[in-house]
Amino acid sequence: MRGRELRGELDAFLAESEQDLVAFRRDLHMHPELAFAEYRTTQRIAERLTAAGLNPRVLPKGTGLICDVGSGDGPTVALRADIDALPLQDEKDVPYRSTVAGVCHACGHDVHTTVLLGTSLFLAQQAAAGLLPGRVRLIFQPAEEAPGGALEVMAHGGISGVDRIFGLHCDPRVDVGQLGLRVGPITSACDRLTVRVSGPGGHTARPHLTADLVFALAKILTELPAALSRRVDPRSSLSLVWGRVEAGSAANAIPDDGVAEGTVRCLDEEAWHAAPDLIKSLLESVASAYGVEATMDYTRGVPPVVNDEVSVEMLGEAAERVLGAGAVVPTQQSLGGEDFAWYLESVPGAFARLGTRSPDGVTYDIHQGAFDVDEQAIAMGVRVMAATAFTALWEVGPLDSTVTSALA
Repeated sequence: MRGRELRGELDAFLAESEQDLVAFRRDLHMHPELAFAEYRTTQRIAERLTAAGLNPRVLPKGTGLICDVGSGDGPTVALRADIDALPLQDEKDVPYRSTVAGVCHACGHDVHTTVLLGTSLFLAQQAAAGLLPGRVRLIFQPAEEAPGGALEVMAHGGISGVDRIFGLHCDPRVDVGQLGLRVGPITSACDRLTVRVSGPGGHTARPHLTADLVFALAKILTELPAALSRRVDPRSSLSLVWGRVEAGSAANAIPDDGVAEGTVRCLDEEAWHAAPDLIKSLLESVASAYGVEATMDYTRGVPPVVNDEVSVEMLGEAAERVLGAGAVVPTQQSLGGEDFAWYLESVPGAFARLGTRSPDGVTYDIHQGAFDVDEQAIAMGVRVMAATAFTALWEVGPLDSTVTSALA
C-alpha cells in the first residue's frame, strides 16, 4: 500500500476517529499527571490498545508502556510520545481545563500521546489486514520533563531490535498542516551546574584581610561564561547561564561561602562531552586568582537531539504524501532539552515539530499556563506518524529530494 492508497485509508480512519481522539486528548488535559506518576494516563492508553487487540506492556514502575504492532519479520520502526505534564497552573478558560491544581499539559504531551494512540489504532487495523510490512514499536514514555524517562524505557528493552525511531513535538510557531524539520542538531543538551565558593570572611572595611568572596563569586559569574566562549567552537552554541546566586546576609560583612546555580546548553555532541572537564579547569583558574576555594557539581541532563539525514528524508516524504505539497518547512534549532536524544545515541532517527497554531491565530508558547493547540493538529500528527512508519518500513528514499535539501 503506497501513496494515494495510504492517504485514502487515513482519510477513512480519521473520518470515523478524529472526534474520539479529540475527546481523548481533552480527557488527558483535564487529568494531567507529573513525571513517573502517570498511572491514570497509562491505564487509559493501555485500555484503548487492548481493546484494539494489541498487547501493551506497562513499564515496571507502573507508568509508561511499550506495545508492538505487526510482524517481527522485516525492519522494526519505533514511534515515541511523552505522556507527563508540567507543575504549572492551567490558566485557560476552557471546558477541558486541568482539574488538578498546579499541574497542566503546558507542553503538548497530551497531544503527542493522542497522536500516537491514533497512529497505533490505525496501524493495528493495517496489521490485521496484512498490510503492515514489518513491526512498529509504540513507546508511550513517562517522565520527559524530569530526568530518567527515556532511560527507563531503554533499560527495559524499549529500543531493543529497533532499526529507526521517530518522534514529534507540538510547535505553536508553526501552522496546523505543516511539519518543521531539520537535519542535524534540533534541540540542545541541557545540564545543571552548581558552584560552591568558600574562603575566609571578614569586615567589609578590611577586604584585603579576607578573600572578598562576593567579589570573587562575581568574577566567576562573568568570567566563566566569557572564557567558555573563547575556548569552544562558537558553532557548538555552548552556553552557560546562571539562574541563582546566593552569598552573605549583611551589607558590612564579607561571607565565607556562596553558591551559584545555572544551566549548560550545547548543540554539539563532542563539545557536550568535553564541557565538564573544561568548565572545571576554568573554574579553578578563576577561583585561584582571587584566593577562594571553588567546587562544582555537574549534573548531566540530556544530550542534544541530532537528527539523522535519512530519517529526516523519510519524515519529509511522509508529510508531503499525506499533508500535501509545501507541508514541510524548515525549523529553528532550540536550546531547550529533550530526552528523545537518548534514543538517538543508540538508534538513527529524527524528531519533528508538529504545527499547532491556527493560521493567523494566537501563538501560545510552551511551558506557559495559557498554552493550547488547534486540535486539528491531532489528525495531522496521526497522518504524519502513520505515513512515516510505512515509509521507514518500506526503506525507500525520498520521492523528491528538494523536500530535505533546504533543511540541511
